[in-house]
Amino acid sequence: MTQPPLVALTGGTGFVGQATRQVLAARGVPVRALARTIPDDRGDVEWVQGGLSNHDALAQLVAGAGVVIHVAGLTNAPDTAAFEVANVDGTRNLLAAAATAGVPRFVCVSSLSAREPQLSVYGASKERAERLVMESDFDWTVVRPPAVYGPRDRDMFELFRAAKLGVVPVPPPGRVSMIHVDDLAALLVALIPGGEAVSGKLFEPDDGHPGGLTHVEMALLIGEAVGKRPLVLSLPKAILSLGARIDRLVRGAGARLTADRVGYMTHPDWVARPAFHVPQSVWQPHIATAAGLAATARWYRAQGWL
Repeated sequence: MTQPPLVALTGGTGFVGQATRQVLAARGVPVRALARTIPDDRGDVEWVQGGLSNHDALAQLVAGAGVVIHVAGLTNAPDTAAFEVANVDGTRNLLAAAATAGVPRFVCVSSLSAREPQLSVYGASKERAERLVMESDFDWTVVRPPAVYGPRDRDMFELFRAAKLGVVPVPPPGRVSMIHVDDLAALLVALIPGGEAVSGKLFEPDDGHPGGLTHVEMALLIGEAVGKRPLVLSLPKAILSLGARIDRLVRGAGARLTADRVGYMTHPDWVARPAFHVPQSVWQPHIATAAGLAATARWYRAQGWL
């Protein structure tokens, strides 16, 4: 039996990264992961301490690896420069280290927001990072997930908590695709071997729900998951922008609703496009929306979050 290649993983302690580590471990794939703070539970992972600006740590991370899975990225920041440093410069540094080490394959996790980079600084930074990968000499694949949810996620948790309280504010009318973090992790692992079906391709995966969900439908499904039928309020952009200013005043740098997020939240179409779906021979989602949301709510309850 062929030994699977060593995977160099960034973002291994984050929401998507932890799920990816679990899938890799279940399949017996050796992993070396980068982390600023190495977790107490190291598992079967070889950890490298450092960040995407630490060139020595990056060199150690990719040495002898057969593939890089680049999950790390900044999704929320108080200023433009932070997005540029983390998402663009960080990707550039990692590409350079991997090229020097002779790593043949590079799988990059981007965001559906990169499809409309003019809407947010975050989306623009992810689009620039994508271009760096696509213009490289690697055997590459770029994945643009839609809204990712599942255990441990703190962003979508805000909607679960609101639903539990009985009122869910949502952006103006629009549609959104979703994907459970475990399905996304399984996709990233499925992409490791490369091959004609995935090499040099950009994918927009989802949970298999055709056409995504309206914002109201999503809120009602989350309400169902927590045993409520909440009042769903579609808020105009001006109100969301005001909410972002208030959240910044209350939670400072830890604000979840930011002006930058309002920029892409209020776009009406965040549905994964069928033309960019992953070939079924490579990967298919297994967690339906309603079941995944219900399981996520159970996890939040078990952890005392709800």
